Amino acid sequence: MADKKIQQSKIDAVKALKEQFDGVNSFFFTDYRGLTVEQVTILRAKLREQDAEYHVIKNNLAKIAMQDLGKDGLNDLLVGPTAVALAHDEAGPVAKTILDFGKKTTVTMKGGFLDGAFFDEAAVVAFSKLPTRTELIAKLMATMQAPVQNVAFVLNGVTTKLVRTLAAVAEQKGTE
Repeated sequence: MADKKIQQSKIDAVKALKEQFDGVNSFFFTDYRGLTVEQVTILRAKLREQDAEYHVIKNNLAKIAMQDLGKDGLNDLLVGPTAVALAHDEAGPVAKTILDFGKKTTVTMKGGFLDGAFFDEAAVVAFSKLPTRTELIAKLMATMQAPVQNVAFVLNGVTTKLVRTLAAVAEQKGTE
């Protein structure tokens, strides 16, 4: 039995994939079958706005790269024509962008890998509907600011009432 010799180009391709995947915590795998080059370019531009990349990948090489990085359980997603979106920042808007783009085109979500956990298509759809970190911070700030505003309104109301009362007393004294 002869040893199987691995081509250097495949070793280099796996290394390049590992470098792309390393340091990224959120991946979304899609089936891009039926997309035109123009549609892929549009999707890439939309994802770039979300600080994400979109790459067509070879499944066998991606499986090896993911296993080497300790991200197992993705073999079911790496079947058929596959492209991966790498989210460098918030993953929610990236998932939403892909799903919205899929409503108008043939791209379909296969699933994702978010912060160490496997998400199937249904879980990615549910995840995409959650508010973003920025939206949550804005809601928290509005909630925290409300009591301060209420105190300001109360104090403003007290001083306004006091000024009106003093003005009425002064006017009454002036007419006597």
